[in-house]
Amino acid sequence: MNLAAIDIGTNSIHMIIVKIRSGNHFDILMQEKSMVKLGVGVFANNLLSPKAMEDGVATIKRYVQLADQYGVDDIIVSATSATREAKNGREFLDRLIHEAGVSPKLISGKEEAKLIFLAVKEAISIKKEKILVLDIGGGSTEAVVGDKNQVLFGHSMKLGVLRLLDKIGHQNALNEEEQEALKSQIRQAATKIMEKALETGFDRVVGTSGTIRSLAEACLEKKDNPSPESVNAEEVQLADLIKLRDKLLELPPEKRGEIPGISANRTDAIHLGATLLVELLQIANVKSLTISDASLREGMIIHHIEKQKLPIGEENQGKNLKEKSCFWLANRYETELEAKKHVSGLALQLFDQLKHLHQAGDLERSMLYHAALIYDVGLFIKFQDFHKHSRYIINNSQLRGFTNEEILVLGHLARYHRKKGPKKRHKRFKKLSAVQKDQVRLLAGILRIAIGLDKTKNQWVQNIYCLPQKNQLQIQVFSVENVTLEIWEAQRFSDTLSKYLKRDIKIEVG
Repeated sequence: MNLAAIDIGTNSIHMIIVKIRSGNHFDILMQEKSMVKLGVGVFANNLLSPKAMEDGVATIKRYVQLADQYGVDDIIVSATSATREAKNGREFLDRLIHEAGVSPKLISGKEEAKLIFLAVKEAISIKKEKILVLDIGGGSTEAVVGDKNQVLFGHSMKLGVLRLLDKIGHQNALNEEEQEALKSQIRQAATKIMEKALETGFDRVVGTSGTIRSLAEACLEKKDNPSPESVNAEEVQLADLIKLRDKLLELPPEKRGEIPGISANRTDAIHLGATLLVELLQIANVKSLTISDASLREGMIIHHIEKQKLPIGEENQGKNLKEKSCFWLANRYETELEAKKHVSGLALQLFDQLKHLHQAGDLERSMLYHAALIYDVGLFIKFQDFHKHSRYIINNSQLRGFTNEEILVLGHLARYHRKKGPKKRHKRFKKLSAVQKDQVRLLAGILRIAIGLDKTKNQWVQNIYCLPQKNQLQIQVFSVENVTLEIWEAQRFSDTLSKYLKRDIKIEVG
């Protein structure tokens, strides 16, 4: 069996084609990498540029043709930070569906971290120890702690070489003031997460990703390593990385590429990556870094293999029959259940705080919770119109514990969680009873806002506070991170609840 995995990163787009052997083992048949730099400008204006989208679509179309030549049985496609955070990210994914014939999955930073760790476990010998894996990308940096059996902590930081480049505003050498500002920005964004990693505990740090491997190769070249381009399991000293960072910060872009190990297509931001890596290692209080050549795409392959044979874990079995049914459905159709639990928590906060306005009861609260767990199961079929596919799956999956009327409403909540809200002219909506129509309008309205508040899939919004006024509902959002995109998305989809409550809705940072 041959499989292909395409990783749509912020800085580059990678593809790996493998031949599956036994267990989690596979042989790599070919690898491709294109430095598309999809995320250039995204973190300044929240939009993928037309050129980046064109280049991205063309690259993936070429990858699909290559995969076909190798006779692959399946192509797994994941998109990460830049696509998550771009307002037109869904438009880009739609183009990939129509023009390249693939169904990409938009994965969260936490899921990305876990997949990277899965790959590293297969590439680095882990004995009786815990390791911290760092992966520096274009838009985010993943930090995950685990041992050979499990992931103990994983989080994504809003730090990446292209994100930092957008913040700096130029590719040139940095003066002392700019360097200090850069270091301060990194520490502000990274300290809290790295402290949690330190609390979890680890015995060594492993670095992966193109940026880290390039820096490692440059350090190993200076050490006369016999094979600097093969860096898996090699160790790099922090002192050498600091020297390399200082040199890169002083050089203009055209000179950075003259350093052995630094490729020309990384010269725009490699100095920022070096600064980021050094700061993270200093916060982690380590003196060396083990390098791994594993990456997200290998993790995607391993996960795809494992999901065919692993049962649902006991932790996802649910407290009652209805919850068990929803957990079963979410796992069957590969929904990221932890992210859905977060969305359900936000939805229930809204429901409870607005109860004096909507007067709905326990039945509606229960349906809102369960709908939040399974609203996107249709992604398993196809990204295009997946809300309609979700309704079909829910209506035809014989969910245990629910009445037929409840399943009908659950299907409509999935249908109306995105795109346009319920309309009188919609044929299936027209067939609902008056009570069911009210339930759908209210609960879909709440669900749309809750989903919007997890736009980047990082679970940054933790608490919500509703302040009803005579003609307006103010929703205050609380988070330690910048949640501008989440607020923009939630505001965009607040129309359904606004109509139901007959109040203008304003969503803002609390």
